[in-house]
Amino acid sequence: MTLRVTTVTLDFWGTLLHDPPSSDNRYKKRRVADFETILAAAGVRARASALDRAYDESGAFLSRVWSQNRDVPVTEHVRAILTAVDPGLPQRVTGETMAMLIEAYARPALLVPPAVDESARGALAALAGRGYTLALVSNIMRSPGVTLRRLLERYGLLGYFRHTTFSDEVGVRKPDPEIFALTLRALGAEPEGAVHVGDDAVLDVQGAHAAGMRVIQVTSDARRPLGPWGPDGVIPRLAGLPDAIAGLDA
Repeated sequence: MTLRVTTVTLDFWGTLLHDPPSSDNRYKKRRVADFETILAAAGVRARASALDRAYDESGAFLSRVWSQNRDVPVTEHVRAILTAVDPGLPQRVTGETMAMLIEAYARPALLVPPAVDESARGALAALAGRGYTLALVSNIMRSPGVTLRRLLERYGLLGYFRHTTFSDEVGVRKPDPEIFALTLRALGAEPEGAVHVGDDAVLDVQGAHAAGMRVIQVTSDARRPLGPWGPDGVIPRLAGLPDAIAGLDA
């Protein structure tokens, strides 16, 4: 049975923010430079070239984890980089140095923030004003959920969300339906009355459908087929979201 919509979940990358997830890779140079500086101050000599290679090797580690629709805290990202430089390095650095490395790894998106959909705030305000419960469900790449929340706060969006779910904090990634299910459980919501909004045909559309939710895809491709194998609605940007949600209950 299809219930009236009471809950709307949204994706982060490519939906609230225009940047795709791959844009997080642009922060590599800053992370590598900061790591070199922090390690040097701790008495560890690690050349930029070695750190650059280690960063790429950590990406291979993350890809293996992510391919299983699982995730790890960014602490493990940093450990993977250090291990690729020297297998014994994670055990040799102090807790203080590790904390500095984690902070340096997490913060670049705050220094050079990605572009937000300028219609997002108005769309979220309209939905909240109509009584919908809003939540966020998103995979991370290199920037952790704690950083992404700070970006949402900076853009005046965080306060609209009753709950935020990031893959590094729950250990599960889209399109696994469990990440949607645990978000709905946190809200006390039923999937039949929930709609997910996202840009990716697999992570968002297939994932949310597998969780029993309806889906509105944010895409410029208006030719996307609707129905069981496609989204239940399509919008080019979030400005059209309030009307699209209302249309599902029409």
